Amino acid sequence: MLTKTLLTIAGLLLTLSVAIAAADAKPADTAKAPELKAQTLCPVMGGKIDSTIYTDIQGQRVYLCCAGCIKPLKKDPDKYFKKAAADSVLFENVQTSCPVSGEELKEKKVYADHGGRRVYFCYKGCIDKFEKDPQKYLTLLDKPSGDEAVKKEKSHEAEHEGHNH
Repeated sequence: MLTKTLLTIAGLLLTLSVAIAAADAKPADTAKAPELKAQTLCPVMGGKIDSTIYTDIQGQRVYLCCAGCIKPLKKDPDKYFKKAAADSVLFENVQTSCPVSGEELKEKKVYADHGGRRVYFCYKGCIDKFEKDPQKYLTLLDKPSGDEAVKKEKSHEAEHEGHNH
């Protein structure tokens, strides 16, 4: 009888300790996401940004401390976007179209945060397609649309007139 009582008490204590531990644990989906903050530092050199020096890459406007930081950023954007994500930095989004459908973004309400980038979509169904191959769609954000491509080409021609190349 004493053994049975001791086993019952031990079982109750074990059940109680498991219940207490479970109550202290936070479910993953209710964990609070870190608060995102605006960019204030150059992602390449870490110095204060110069608001007149920036590059638009993968739908994000990234401010830099000097023009020399543009090349390293463009060479390995994931490196700098991942660091920004770890630091809870949110770059300025300059997207004009959904990376999946190509449709113009009239409202920027549907989005997903991906590796330091906030990417906007025309509707929620595009997020699933994006998440299957994000690099494909991030690369598409760097390609100008038809009108923009013509403007860039004409601008590029004007810049190089008389330079013999």
